[in-house]
Amino acid sequence: MVLKILFWSSLAALVWTHAGYSVAVALLSSVRKRHVRKTDITPSAAVIVVAHDEEVVLSRRLENLLALDYPRELLEIVVASDASADRTDEIVEEFARRDSRVRLLRRPREGKVAAQDAAVATVDAEVVAFSDANSLWAPDALRVLVRNFADPDVGYVCGRVGLEESDGTNREGLYWRYELWLRERESLLGSVTAGNGAIYAVRASDYVGGDPEFAHDLGFPYVMVQRGRRAVYEPEALAVEKPSRHNEDEFHRKVRMFARSWRHVLRGWMFRGGSPLYQLQLLSHRALRYGSGLLHLVLFASSIALARSGLVYELALSVQLAGLALALAGRLRLPIPGAALAYYYFLITLATVVGLVRYLRFGVPVVWDKTEGTRSESAT
Repeated sequence: MVLKILFWSSLAALVWTHAGYSVAVALLSSVRKRHVRKTDITPSAAVIVVAHDEEVVLSRRLENLLALDYPRELLEIVVASDASADRTDEIVEEFARRDSRVRLLRRPREGKVAAQDAAVATVDAEVVAFSDANSLWAPDALRVLVRNFADPDVGYVCGRVGLEESDGTNREGLYWRYELWLRERESLLGSVTAGNGAIYAVRASDYVGGDPEFAHDLGFPYVMVQRGRRAVYEPEALAVEKPSRHNEDEFHRKVRMFARSWRHVLRGWMFRGGSPLYQLQLLSHRALRYGSGLLHLVLFASSIALARSGLVYELALSVQLAGLALALAGRLRLPIPGAALAYYYFLITLATVVGLVRYLRFGVPVVWDKTEGTRSESAT
């Protein structure tokens, strides 16, 4: 009886988090829409970029930000250099001499979040926006982002990240398009359950700091909801990034990301407030998604144990073994339809488990290394 409970509960949880939830959100958001009251406003804004040895892409990034369609006198650009040892600081200083909107903040090697906290403390702007050094924003991206703050209920806004075509085996793009669609549906319901690091903004009065292990992309949305604010998605605010080159590179990036995510889940921070609907969203889209690797292990083990108990369990085991075989074909780069995607799914699901183990053993690292293939001078 226990094995059957484990089998059916793990199967139901996987189906719900990967398919059922998205269907439910799509249906609910079509009848229960909560629009943002947008107006073309231009509050004073500071764009903060944290950089550690980013000489390859930083000039292009600063030129991109200086070309934003935003009132010159209302824009400040702060590059927080996280103990860069290359020409990062020198590049920023060169730009600062040419344009007073650019400023360098030198920092010890304490990690991205600590550098963001320090940078926010030095600015006097109504809105603080954040981006990665390897991102490029559309000219109207900042203007489109901040118009959401005309709605007094909105405390956080994330934009849309477009991934360039990978020059390797990474299949992140397909998953990311699905994720952005789901994020738009969640925003219509009220608030998103996560953002991204490439393009987002928050009211300065709502900024949360003081914890160097606090992940903005996951933490800010639920904190805003707990404060009675909304965290929304703005698809017209576009940023472009180059994805990691290969699935294996994406695996290592996801392990680091999931280690941070597990911290939010296991400490219960995300479940300390918000409506029952938003709590269900967090459980469905975040907690169960991060637990998908564990759920797969439970499903696989219970399927083996129950394989001789009925045709359903035997069939379930056969489907899982076929999926693993297809993922292996993707690992070997065999030209079989669906193999590459199956291998990507296997790696990312495995990353949820490895990320949990890493968090339990070592905690959350506050410093980071760039993912292979995400920096290129020729990226556009």
